[in-house]
Amino acid sequence: MQIRDLPYSDPGEPDVRSGGRFLWWLGLGQRGGQLKAMAWGLLHQLGVAGLPLGVGLAVQAVVDRSGGRLALAAGLLVLMGVALALGDTMLHRVAVTNWITAAARVQQLLARRTAELGAALTRRVAAGEVVAVSTGDVEKIGWFVEALSRFAAALLALVIVCVGLVVYQPALGVVVAVGVPALALAVLPLLPKATRRADEQREKAGRATELASDTVAGLRVLRGIGGEELFLDRYRESSQQVRRAAVRSARMWALIAAVQVLLPGLLLVSVVWYGANLARQGTVTIGELVTVYSAVTLLMYPLRHFEEIAMAYSFSKPSAKRAARVLALRRTAPGDGLDAAQSPTGDLYDPVTGLLAPAGRFTAVVCGDPDVAGRLADRLGGHPADGPAPEEGAVRAASVLLGGVALDGLPLAAARASVLVQDKDPVLLSGTLRELLDVPASGEVSAADALEAAQCTDVLAALAQASAGSDGDPMHTRITERGRSLSGGQRQRLALARSLVTDPEVLVLDEPTSAVDSHTEARVAAGVQRLRSGRTTVVLASSPLLLDQAERVVFVHEGEVVAVGRHRELLHTEPRYRAVVTRETDEESAGGAQPHRLDVREEIEESA
Repeated sequence: MQIRDLPYSDPGEPDVRSGGRFLWWLGLGQRGGQLKAMAWGLLHQLGVAGLPLGVGLAVQAVVDRSGGRLALAAGLLVLMGVALALGDTMLHRVAVTNWITAAARVQQLLARRTAELGAALTRRVAAGEVVAVSTGDVEKIGWFVEALSRFAAALLALVIVCVGLVVYQPALGVVVAVGVPALALAVLPLLPKATRRADEQREKAGRATELASDTVAGLRVLRGIGGEELFLDRYRESSQQVRRAAVRSARMWALIAAVQVLLPGLLLVSVVWYGANLARQGTVTIGELVTVYSAVTLLMYPLRHFEEIAMAYSFSKPSAKRAARVLALRRTAPGDGLDAAQSPTGDLYDPVTGLLAPAGRFTAVVCGDPDVAGRLADRLGGHPADGPAPEEGAVRAASVLLGGVALDGLPLAAARASVLVQDKDPVLLSGTLRELLDVPASGEVSAADALEAAQCTDVLAALAQASAGSDGDPMHTRITERGRSLSGGQRQRLALARSLVTDPEVLVLDEPTSAVDSHTEARVAAGVQRLRSGRTTVVLASSPLLLDQAERVVFVHEGEVVAVGRHRELLHTEPRYRAVVTRETDEESAGGAQPHRLDVREEIEESA
């Protein structure tokens, strides 16, 4: 795999049973790159290890005044230099390629899972965790995959050098062959504690990131209620906890690094002391002593890879575990052989709550709990409530049905072509208004009709005014990222217009007018009812102005449908519905002081 070939045509299906298995799957997926890196790394390591042999031969040739052997030693040094340079250059190229391709594979998998789950993802996994996985965790995972081949090359080089020293000079070679494994394993007792501290640091950093994301998302509200300083203080405390955890983690890794410096130094001193005694006794020559000394000195280089692989694994395993947890989330069980062209039609039915939205009608759903409404919207879109999908039979038993077909058993493309769910906090991507409304659609609803139904006249006027210096066409005006240049109500109405342009078989809207004033809300409700005439529309809301436009109102209490009817009928016959819609208190309901508070439209009609 070359970097120019990215992205992968198919990143594959990962093994997400654990973080370790996910790392193993990634490594196996890059077998070719790993073998190349190991081969070039071995050439580089042997080039480094071969230099002492050339130096030793040169020294001994000078001592023996042998010009031929000196020339041979020079040739050997040149050969080792070429091997070192070539191996180092190619190893770097292949290792970086391995790192980038591994990170790209993980990012593609995350993007695929995000696209599959949609808004349901952040309800099942904290937003801060998703951010951490897609940024820092991806880099750590790529680091381990890249470092693995270099570690394997260093390990092979150590074995070859130790065996070679034993053959070349048994007396000193045995000391090195015994000492090097001890050096490599000396840091193992320290790794669990270092890993725990690193995990603690990452956990605190994830919480700080999540707190920062929530603070930025709600900054406008915080400023409005004067809570800015309170959240800033919370973030300061959280960031200080991250700093303290990072210092504690760094101390452990500093101790490991110190051990990796101290113990090789002691081995080097031992080899020099023992070798000097052997040379004085005539057991070894000066050239042999120089060769072994130089070899031990240069062995410190491959030994550093043991510390690096330990750090890479310690940092990447929790990252891989988090990535596996996100990638393990599934929208559904496999489909039943239907493709996107076989989208079902008919009534929309949720067997869990008992909600029925008849085909071609405007149904409003009232839930006392906004969280219940959000989960219901996810279910109506074909997403399970939480966690990975249960057994196939259980999915079918609890699945939302569209025309009698299990919606969350359909292929994703077919499900989304049939049912579109607009979240209560829809996102506007940056680009022109024309690009915003250029979405997959039936072609039956024009952008102008959708904008009119969503009451976007003032939005178009504001965009036309903002397009100074151009042709004044609001459709060509650029909308900033997330529509930050617009008010909350304007963003909400543009998102509604985008959903109306799509014109799906079933449109589910979760609180589509919560950020607009009552007069605009009434016109939006009428516009949606008119434009979606003959199409199935489900609106989760508690606004009387929206509910009054619905042909059918369903009241869900404690997760079950308890009443069905028209808005005004339910106001008089269902006290719990009246309490949710009119915000009536328990005392008012019990005292009978007011059966219900009429909305503006009802007051006008009664006075007339």
